[in-house]
Amino acid sequence: MYRILTFIFFLFSPLFLLGQTPGQRTLIFLERADMMHGANKDQIAYLRNPTFRHDNARLFCDSAVFYKERNYFEAFGNVHINQADTLNIYSDLLNYDGNKKLAHLEKNVRMVDKNNSTLTTNVLDYNMATRIGTYVNGGKIVTKDVTITSKRGWYFANTRDAFFRYDVLVTNPESTIKSDTLRYNTLSNWAYFYGPTNIKNKKNENLYTENGVYNTKTENAVFGKNNLYTTGSKSLKGDSLFYDGKRGYGKAVKNIVFKDTVDDFTLKGNLGEYFRDIEKILVTKNPYVAMVSDDSVMVDNKKIADTLWLGADTLESQMVLQKTLKLLAKPVIKKDNEVGSEDEKAKQEREKEKAEARKALTATGNKERNATTIAPKSKNRKDAKSLDDKPGTVVPISADTTIKQKLTDTLSKHAPPAIKDTANTKAIKIDKELKADSSKKLQDKKTGNTQQALTKAVVKDSLVSPADTIRTRVIKAYHNVKVFKHNLQAKADSLFFAAADSTLRWYKNPILWTDSTQQTGDTINVFLKNKKIHSFQIIENGFIANQQSDTSKFNQIKGKLITGFFNDGQMRDLYVDGNAESIYFTKNNKGDIDNLNQTVSSRIRFKFKDKKINQITMVKEIDGAVNPADKLPKESFLTGFTWKPELRPANKDEIIKGKPKKTVKNQPPTKPAVKDSKPKTVNSKSIDSIPLTAKPKTIVKDIEIKKPVN
Repeated sequence: MYRILTFIFFLFSPLFLLGQTPGQRTLIFLERADMMHGANKDQIAYLRNPTFRHDNARLFCDSAVFYKERNYFEAFGNVHINQADTLNIYSDLLNYDGNKKLAHLEKNVRMVDKNNSTLTTNVLDYNMATRIGTYVNGGKIVTKDVTITSKRGWYFANTRDAFFRYDVLVTNPESTIKSDTLRYNTLSNWAYFYGPTNIKNKKNENLYTENGVYNTKTENAVFGKNNLYTTGSKSLKGDSLFYDGKRGYGKAVKNIVFKDTVDDFTLKGNLGEYFRDIEKILVTKNPYVAMVSDDSVMVDNKKIADTLWLGADTLESQMVLQKTLKLLAKPVIKKDNEVGSEDEKAKQEREKEKAEARKALTATGNKERNATTIAPKSKNRKDAKSLDDKPGTVVPISADTTIKQKLTDTLSKHAPPAIKDTANTKAIKIDKELKADSSKKLQDKKTGNTQQALTKAVVKDSLVSPADTIRTRVIKAYHNVKVFKHNLQAKADSLFFAAADSTLRWYKNPILWTDSTQQTGDTINVFLKNKKIHSFQIIENGFIANQQSDTSKFNQIKGKLITGFFNDGQMRDLYVDGNAESIYFTKNNKGDIDNLNQTVSSRIRFKFKDKKINQITMVKEIDGAVNPADKLPKESFLTGFTWKPELRPANKDEIIKGKPKKTVKNQPPTKPAVKDSKPKTVNSKSIDSIPLTAKPKTIVKDIEIKKPVN
């Protein structure tokens, strides 16, 4: 039998080797088989444990049916294809066409390359010439770095590229990718996206794109269409997005938008950088911020929220520990027309509570001492309880009651009205604040430990302030800072904003405009409360100029510290402290200016009504003069006066797009180089017939007076 098989093998071998010249089809070569039988008429051979060779590939199986004329065979059981010693394919069934060099594999298909990247599926078509494997009924590729599943897939063995379509899922220890269309290189670990894609990692970050690349090993990403990065309440998008996942660094280019839904914060621009670990965003090209306020403005007879628009050459926003900031307290009006702060007011209220608590504690101690002599002795605790139930009876505190409990019970019974409703919590707080006074009076006779030691322990445990862990948003703006809000506009070189105290701080040549009033100084702070303008303070060299309507005359105020308070978006009160000076004009019933008032005082208070000064109150060291209309000087300015309306932002478009360039209109036509038979027309009218505009009214601007005019 063995001789017969050997004879048949050598008989067919020359036929298998025919046609192997370049450019022509190659024949399948049967290297060996344990058993072979068939019909020579049909040239069909039935083989057991055969080994085939075709070009640079060898094919093995348990059994096969070989069709010599068709250059085709069917393989069954433990099918194995080895191509160029770099690729191995396994399955239960195989149909192989030697003419087309196509292998159709079914059941438990597994393709493994030399880097141990494994493709598994139930049905696979593999082209031996192009070395491309295709599946259409679901498959999975597993490498040392990732696992990829999809409904359809194409694997390119030459380039180690894999192309996936529909329900693509890429998983690795660091991230999960869901995509519609994806290409992945198992050698370089780069993934290429051609459809909606989400990348989510263990840091709670999600990257979305519809066109881009991502490296599953280095976590670098470059996105180019509908890109969005999100982490928690924060998001960043732009026309182009670059992200380094390991460093937590991102860069967005053109039409970028950074949002924080918790802070209701939006930052836009055309070039931005994001630093994940320090929660910082930096925008350096056309940046601006939109901060929604609760102030309302009428637009088309409808009330809408008035947004504060902030722009600069560079904008930076970051989440920082609140304890690292020097927060500002909002100014408040104290008695005698003095300006204080909310911190001072709160401190006074706390001192008042302490004094009342001390008084109650002292009264309680006196009653207890009297009770030790007045109260009848009780034989047991039941009697003591009954005595306590009787109105007007004072029961002495038993010796075994803890000192802390004594103080708490005492304060809860004798607390003043302000703390009576929450006696348990307030009493402990007061216990801490009064530890120095109460420790000497209260002492545990059994243990000898003083109340002072107990109180110190309690206070020590409560020293952890919320500010030690609370993070808050800050905004920094550098160079050409501009702000537009319907009831406030501003310009400065730099700005700082902290959400913790809701205060805008302007530095270096700041100018603030409200209605027809301009404020300048070394530093200007604007305080917001409940998303509304609450007040402002001008610190050092404060100067306020208020233009009289339809005139070139100005009401002027200057001082070391100027504080203004707002009500419903309009200035209500203005306080000037420290070398306060003012010039203001009064009008008669006809609306004509009749007097010029000049005042000097330690403190001046101005009350506004309908955007005009309504009342003036001068406090301490008052000096002044009144000049009638016929003796008014031509120019009346205080030292340091300046008026620059051309710098005032006119609308939000100036914040977003910048101030428009000035264009010259209605200029006389230049003489044409060549005479035309007909004059040039604009809107069907001769340009010569268009009248020039009337001469504009004279307005004062860019005036700086170094010396006062007498």
